[in-house]
Amino acid sequence: MISMAIDFSTIEFAYIEFFWLLPLPLLVVWFAPVYKQKKSSIKVPYFTRLVDVTGEKPQSGAVLLNRNNLQRLFTIMAWCFIVTAIAKPEHIGAPITQSKSARDLMIAVDLSGSMSVEDFTLRDGSTVNRLSAVKQVLSNFAQGREHDRLGLILFGDAPYLQAPFTGDIKTWLALLNESEIGMAGPSTAFGDAIGLAISVFEQSQTKNRVLIVLTDGNDTASRVPPVEAAKVANAYNIKIYTIAIGDPAAAGEEKVDLAVLEKISELTKGASFQALSNAQLQQVYNEINIMEPELFDAVYFRPRTSIHHYPMILIVLIYLISLSLVNLRFYFARNNLNNNDIANKNINNTKVFTNTSTGNPNSTTSAEVNK
Repeated sequence: MISMAIDFSTIEFAYIEFFWLLPLPLLVVWFAPVYKQKKSSIKVPYFTRLVDVTGEKPQSGAVLLNRNNLQRLFTIMAWCFIVTAIAKPEHIGAPITQSKSARDLMIAVDLSGSMSVEDFTLRDGSTVNRLSAVKQVLSNFAQGREHDRLGLILFGDAPYLQAPFTGDIKTWLALLNESEIGMAGPSTAFGDAIGLAISVFEQSQTKNRVLIVLTDGNDTASRVPPVEAAKVANAYNIKIYTIAIGDPAAAGEEKVDLAVLEKISELTKGASFQALSNAQLQQVYNEINIMEPELFDAVYFRPRTSIHHYPMILIVLIYLISLSLVNLRFYFARNNLNNNDIANKNINNTKVFTNTSTGNPNSTTSAEVNK
């Protein structure tokens, strides 16, 4: 709520051009003709016969109704307030700084069948499957990216957008934790996952774009080779970090093609990592945090609150004051008129009484004559 003590230096008008309407009443007075109305100045019955009897000829006249100075002042003030309200005055508040995300960070997680291998060792010495280790480390990583918008792609036989870019980290983590091994198919469509990330980035207006891909196998199901997809990503200024979380000595579909991962990172000016344990995976994310520090844009703005209702309130107050003054003037004028009528009646009654009580002293009454 705006305080009544408004600093006029903080008031601006949204439509200041409407102040050109201020001289409009003067133009109307100067150029518009005066309103005329024809009516009889004296209204009596049988006016025509009265004219014939008296022999007088009716003449035309004019009466100009003029306002007094107080009415003129109130009229001018009301018009000024109306134009001010139309110009929409706004109170400019104190500057407010608001931070928003300056980077879109997409995480692509491999859900192929090989992610079920329990070869990741936790800090307490227990072993978990590769996806569980990825979820645990990603949770710590995401919670430290407060000013980044995170997206999530899950891929197997085909890539799926699990979460579009969002600043809601809790929801993003909930969607990550709901993912299960094999829910996207047993194969690895690594190149198609990059292609899906490119299409999502196209809808983003942020210039800082980063894709982190976690996979434990080579590409076996993509329609677009990963290297070709990386060339397109580079054209869209997307930086890719690849993390190989499988065993490089493995064969078949579980084999990690480190040469392809390094080529992808090189093409997009990113980096390639290997993580064979939970500790190594955490170290990879720490290095990514160092290479990609949080970015956020500081937006400065001053809130604007419309106060056009204040001039309208003043117009209503002026109208009420004017109406009250007019009513008071008529009230006192009526009282004066009534008092004058009463005084005139009293004077007339006194004269009548005096005339009736004053007679000829030499006159006699009938009773005296009879005597």
